[in-house]
Amino acid sequence: MKKTVLTLLTALSLSSAASFAAYPDKDIQGIIQWGAGGSTDTVMRSITPHVEKFLGTDIILTNKTGGVGAIATKYVYAKRADGYTLLMGAENPQMYKVLGLGNIDYSDMIPIDILARGTPIIVANNNAPYNNMEEFLDYLHNHPDQVKIGSTGKGGMTSLVLAMLKSQTKMSYISIPYNGDGPALTAIQSGAIDVMPAVLGAAIEQVKAGRMKVIGLIDNEPNKLLPNIKPVTDTLPGMKKYLPWGPFFGVFVKKGTPKVAVEKLQNAFHKAALNPDFVKLMDKRGYSILNISGQKARTFLDSYRSTSSWLAYDGGVAKISPAKFDIPKP
Repeated sequence: MKKTVLTLLTALSLSSAASFAAYPDKDIQGIIQWGAGGSTDTVMRSITPHVEKFLGTDIILTNKTGGVGAIATKYVYAKRADGYTLLMGAENPQMYKVLGLGNIDYSDMIPIDILARGTPIIVANNNAPYNNMEEFLDYLHNHPDQVKIGSTGKGGMTSLVLAMLKSQTKMSYISIPYNGDGPALTAIQSGAIDVMPAVLGAAIEQVKAGRMKVIGLIDNEPNKLLPNIKPVTDTLPGMKKYLPWGPFFGVFVKKGTPKVAVEKLQNAFHKAALNPDFVKLMDKRGYSILNISGQKARTFLDSYRSTSSWLAYDGGVAKISPAKFDIPKP
């Protein structure tokens, strides 16, 4: 009897190994945390066609918004760990625990590839009566609770940029929430909101087309794509302790995904991120390519979680101390 059971288990193991040796043998689902037209969506839709060529199958992309990306994250985590459901996300899950949005973060996932990171900027409606950070902050001080600032929710990139600014100066404004920076950038152009912290890569084309203006660069040095915009540290020197900082974009699968599938995905995304067309687009949009996986990716993720979780907590965005989850201070 024992021999029969052992034989059956061995056969099932060999069958499973053979099955994943043929991976992928069907379409893969790519679940994007944020809405169409935003920075995460742009990066994922740009690289996917190149990945498909290496995998020999289609990746069906779906935008699943809500909960600062938590809905998409929980959706992927609830699926089988078989490599056929990818989480295509940004930095937000690294702060879910301190924000009380869930008990899952990227430590519960396998990083396939941390593709790129972006530079935060602040954009404004063309008719706004300020053209740089100094004028903007002066206007806020003289017109409390009048400026409408777009937000992607607590823990989103916008909330952390605003937390940095509020750590240096008093700010009083009206916060307007959106499901992603794509819809918020559209709202800027229509005048529904006045200002929006955004990722350079998501807003640069609208800026070039003259549909909105950049009033701030959240960095400690100039950017070649914005030669006339001074770094925010010129106006608020205290911001130096947070910078450089910016959102990142990566692809993940659930822990437990077979090694064969993980390695094939990592290989495909790594090669795709070297594609000249992808590299050119990322450079044009102001993204910095990282293209890391394995231990390098985990080290990067741990460092980001530490810095951003404590920033969110110290800035009043998060109510739960990172210390509760053994997240060390940076």
